[in-house]
Amino acid sequence: MDRTTDGWLSGFAGVLLFSGSLPATRLAVADLDPLFLTLVRAAVAGGLGLALLRASRQARPARADLAPLAVVALGVVVGFPLLSALALERMSAARSIVFTGLLPLATAGFAVLRGGERPDRRFWLFALLGSLCIAGFALSRGATSTVAGDLLMLAAVLVCGLGYAEGAVLSRRLGGWQVICWALTLALPVMLAALCLVPWPAPSMIGLPAWIGLGYVSLFSMLIGFMFWYRGLALGGTAAVGQLQLLQPLIALGLAATLLHEAIGRGMILAMLAVIACVAGARHFSTRSVTR
Repeated sequence: MDRTTDGWLSGFAGVLLFSGSLPATRLAVADLDPLFLTLVRAAVAGGLGLALLRASRQARPARADLAPLAVVALGVVVGFPLLSALALERMSAARSIVFTGLLPLATAGFAVLRGGERPDRRFWLFALLGSLCIAGFALSRGATSTVAGDLLMLAAVLVCGLGYAEGAVLSRRLGGWQVICWALTLALPVMLAALCLVPWPAPSMIGLPAWIGLGYVSLFSMLIGFMFWYRGLALGGTAAVGQLQLLQPLIALGLAATLLHEAIGRGMILAMLAVIACVAGARHFSTRSVTR
């Protein structure tokens, strides 16, 4: 298997695991405060990441890598989970799809700024079309929100895109799973200290769906998904593989239809076909990208 194909397969595995993140967060914030949820999921994943690093006896990152790791931690460990959880208190899950459709564009933009990638102009056309397909599909479902919710979700997308691009650059030196484990470990002391300051909910007040949501975002959204994702971005190119995120909201809706027996409308099928075509087009023209 060539390097690029390996990267796309790893990226797709990450997208599959990320697809349950927003629904799981929605379940968790029904009984948990968004700040508490952010701290707990990061602390749980950080403890597991530290254990993996010690068990495999990984060498410590160079001093020059600490600042980029801090950017990754602020973007994907703290920023996106907290901002999206706050946003989901003020908007529907369908509305959040509008903004997750912008995440591939944000990732590609930061890949240019931070990773030195230069995709072909036609790549940007397919990336924009794919984002418009997702946004149009979400808006057609009658999504609702507030101004505060929209601003919070937009901020979440921007910091997440930066964290993805910065982590992809680091993954070329440190390895995909090592980057997220080091970022989580770097944030762990802060998360534990903050947990000592915030109020804890009574366990009896937390329902089973919220526990399931917390477990999913702690293990899969915060740790395992990133192991595949950063590997994919490093091998296949951040801007290119990042377009796979266009499939994430549609996969999430498909999972809901399969597991919760929700109806799949014609609009969802058409949107999925259009997005797949856009991802294929972006992948084709990404082969002409140039990295400085």
